[in-house]
Amino acid sequence: MKPEHQIIDLAKVKVSCTNCSLTELCLPRGMGEDAVRKLEKIIKRASPLQKGEYLYRGGDPFNGIYAVRSGLIKVYANSDGGEEQIIGFYLPGEILGLDAIENNTHACFAVALETSSYCTIPFADLSGICKVVPELQDQLFKIMSRELTNENQMLLTLGKKNAEEKVATFLLTISNRYRQRGYSANDFKLIMSRQEIGNYLGVTFETVSRIFSRFQRDGIISVHKKYVNILDMDALKKLVSGCCG
Repeated sequence: MKPEHQIIDLAKVKVSCTNCSLTELCLPRGMGEDAVRKLEKIIKRASPLQKGEYLYRGGDPFNGIYAVRSGLIKVYANSDGGEEQIIGFYLPGEILGLDAIENNTHACFAVALETSSYCTIPFADLSGICKVVPELQDQLFKIMSRELTNENQMLLTLGKKNAEEKVATFLLTISNRYRQRGYSANDFKLIMSRQEIGNYLGVTFETVSRIFSRFQRDGIISVHKKYVNILDMDALKKLVSGCCG
């Protein structure tokens, strides 16, 4: 584990198997060695994506699900008017690409915000293994359920909270995700721009910047360029009425 106050660079983070969401797909409890070997044969790793490169685009055929190994990937959809709407930011150890399972076509776009590596599990091969390894199918359902839960929580944030509460919720969510990976929950780098944060939260770039400045004046956070230090975690939690603990 890294020291509590060491700021990490996502581009250099490579999630270990024990911290990666793929562990729940690759090595669920009770899975035999033969099944593990079968699964290892279908997992693929490609060359890392460079900043601005796409993992997939809307309309691309569904080939598999992906797990981020390092870096940061932004997922967004285009509105009918062609405007970008950010759906999520995926950190190391998180799964994406589930949007295409139903129609076998991606409805969203996934682009690297910095150099990012990933694993691919071809879904057709995974489905075949799930038929003979029920534990694996159970874990896949759990991951899909977690994604739906996260989406519902985000809809609640966008629909019920004011701008200040939205930004506070965003910072706490990012903090918790770092903590779950064994890194500092107080010091981290926000790779995404203020404009992208605003897009994701449904507020303007100016609003995000103004709230960051207000949080600094109130001694809740300190900000230096893209680096954030949470100084008063309790105050941040109070702003969102304890919804993100």
